[in-house]
Amino acid sequence: MSVADAALDTALGIGLASAFLAQMARWLRVLQREHYEPSSMRLFVARWVLPSAASARTAKWWPFRPITPALVLAGGFLVALIFDQDRWAILATILFGVGTPWGLSLRGRTGKLAWTRRLRMLAVIALFLALVLVVVGLFLPRPWILAALAVWLVPLELSGAVGLRSSSERSIATSFVEQAVARLERIRPLIVGITGSYGKTSTKNHLAVLLQGHDGVVASPRSYNNRAGLSRAINENLADGTTIFIAEMGTYGPGEIAELCSWCPPEISVVTAIGPVHLERMKSLDAIERAKFEITETARVVVLNVDDERLATWVQRLESSGKKVRTAGSRSDSASVRVVEREGQWEILIDGTPRGSIPVVPGLQPTNLACAIGAALEIGTGETEILRQLQFVMPVANRANVAVAPSGVTVIDDTFNANPASAKASIALLATLPRVNRRVVVTPGLIELGPEQFDANLSLARDVRGVGADLVVVGRTNAASLERGYGAKVQRFARRDQAVTWVRTTLASGDGVLYLNDLPDHYP
Repeated sequence: MSVADAALDTALGIGLASAFLAQMARWLRVLQREHYEPSSMRLFVARWVLPSAASARTAKWWPFRPITPALVLAGGFLVALIFDQDRWAILATILFGVGTPWGLSLRGRTGKLAWTRRLRMLAVIALFLALVLVVVGLFLPRPWILAALAVWLVPLELSGAVGLRSSSERSIATSFVEQAVARLERIRPLIVGITGSYGKTSTKNHLAVLLQGHDGVVASPRSYNNRAGLSRAINENLADGTTIFIAEMGTYGPGEIAELCSWCPPEISVVTAIGPVHLERMKSLDAIERAKFEITETARVVVLNVDDERLATWVQRLESSGKKVRTAGSRSDSASVRVVEREGQWEILIDGTPRGSIPVVPGLQPTNLACAIGAALEIGTGETEILRQLQFVMPVANRANVAVAPSGVTVIDDTFNANPASAKASIALLATLPRVNRRVVVTPGLIELGPEQFDANLSLARDVRGVGADLVVVGRTNAASLERGYGAKVQRFARRDQAVTWVRTTLASGDGVLYLNDLPDHYP
């Protein structure tokens, strides 16, 4: 081998290593943002690499839409292998590893890698799996092939690493759960469990406000609603003297809430809604309903939003099993707690009798408030105290908050985890803003809705058009359905910050904008 050939091979080897590290940086971030779910790797590889991923991000310089650069390089890699052009195959691999998926950045704008213990372990295991491929390849006639494949297969290597670490991670999590159980047994608070496809965080926060007159009320912070988050909330926040613990409980599948309730058993359970959130993972509304029903098993009392047709059918089922049911809602006449809008006021009705009223709070959902009132009553809070505390209940941050910017533009911030129901409510809120000249909705659309996602975004865009608002689409995840549903020209931006800049330079005092949902940048 000549000196030039040796130098070229060295450069290609360095390039392969760099390509591998670049792929690891991208996909480790996706894995962490998706809570280390191996299935998420398949979903996001499809979103970024398959033909529909050729988008506005590449439109200015990529002439081969809808075929992605990654697929073109994959084709080049295979052709080079077939014709024994190993160096060209390696070059295609390097370009793939360093440059694709185009738009999935190495560092991230909305969420950078946090080098936690778990992430470090997964990175080491994935590196080990890649090195195994490299070492095995050394014994093959074409030793570069498996080294190149190690770059192409980084998502699969990370998924394998998660699988290899699953039992160890569960063991570590179990130790934290055991600490939480010991703390609960020592402090013995009354536990209120809250779940629902949406509305659970708002209801949890509203309930915490209504219980301000009680000593020692602790609510799980933010969205700490899975096994790791709930045990952490207990270990870090439950102090001696805690009398009431409000625990938000979420799920990605059957059995998760039942497992939470096995060691953090609610005496009072609240279910806010059954809807198509996480339908992509759970496959059907029936499966979602079964998973949510698990929170009722240990409860003495169950508070149900009977505006929801599915939850309304639970009442007789639960009462026949000996549980007390407190119904709540804003529309259903059968609800024992109702929050009903009348002439700019929310009237509070308990068992059909008006008990008082408060001014309507824009962005706050009356059904969630009714559920919180129902839970507060079951805890033993007096009606007078509840009515006094209602004035302090406010929308949760980034959930339909209304403010006027210094420019005079009215801004509705509903960027956190929007769903079909909250989206419809936020669009209606935009439509009812008084004295607004021009209305604009900025959105990447709704996600994790499985087979219903396309139609849900069609409907969302039609609702936007129906209230006379302009539509600004961010990213490409739901761009096709949003454009089709809107049926007219829309503004398109690859990133939310670009859309925000457009809003700030386009809208003027007296206009209104709704920021509906916000996807992290590991979504295309």
